[in-house]
Amino acid sequence: MSNDDEGSATELLETYDFLMKYIVVGEAGTGKSCLLHHFTHNSFKDHSQHTIGVEFSSRTVKLGEKRIKLQLWDTAGQERFRSVTRSYYRGAAGAILVYDITNRDSFLNLSRWLADARALASPNLVVVLVGNKSDREEDREVEWAEASRWAAEHDVHFLETSSLTGDNVEAPFLLAARSILLSIESGALDPEKAGSGVSYGDRALRRVNSSSRLSFGSLSVGRRRTTGKLKLKDLVPGAGRRCC
Repeated sequence: MSNDDEGSATELLETYDFLMKYIVVGEAGTGKSCLLHHFTHNSFKDHSQHTIGVEFSSRTVKLGEKRIKLQLWDTAGQERFRSVTRSYYRGAAGAILVYDITNRDSFLNLSRWLADARALASPNLVVVLVGNKSDREEDREVEWAEASRWAAEHDVHFLETSSLTGDNVEAPFLLAARSILLSIESGALDPEKAGSGVSYGDRALRRVNSSSRLSFGSLSVGRRRTTGKLKLKDLVPGAGRRCC
């Protein structure tokens, strides 16, 4: 095999340092599938239908020197699928909890979705609250300040996105990954423990300690659009930019 052939073969083999399982949850019609599609395909999903049961996708992202493969489980928001979708919560390391800023009912029902996720997923579950459809400011029914308070009271991160324009769509996924990596660095989360929602990849780091610190880069985003334990501006470059 020539060097060129070897190079091509190597490129086909995706390598990553960590594998993380995420669930995307919330009421039907909040734009969960569109948000996920924009994150994985960098485009708006036209003519989106309600998810039936669960749909799977994935994307590999880079934080500093670390490559993280995200397993993304998009769950149906309809009540009739609840018993099915709940089984996919198990072992999730991250949860993207979505509501529609133009639909107050979708916000008022957040506590139920959060309770289910925390009861069934990893004990170290990282949750990011996402107020979707920020492009429809004129139809807003949930103010940013109110959602920010709810997030603080429930110890979750928070930001707003638009799956239509692409504004901030990468930020919740990267924010969750950053928080999970910090838990690994601190020793609070062990990727080799069953049910952690995280595992080592092909570029595995078998030991993380004070002399071998993780490096994740930095993130800049509008200050009004995030709250919680970490500040988004410290995480990943350009996550607050409009990509469309």
